[in-house]
Amino acid sequence: MANLNIKLVKSAIGCKPNQRKTIEALGFKKREQVVVKPDNAQIRGMINVVKHLVEVTEA
Repeated sequence: MANLNIKLVKSAIGCKPNQRKTIEALGFKKREQVVVKPDNAQIRGMINVVKHLVEVTEA
């Protein structure tokens, strides 16, 4: 199974509460941080909620 490198490129300040909680659930603590997550439907759905804040590449 492949992994995804997810980078938070924009701050969650001013976002809706559900988007802020999704950022926290993905494991982000600060901007420009990169987390590695498995490529599955749940993670893809979370990325879709905050697609305007993150940058995704395959690992």
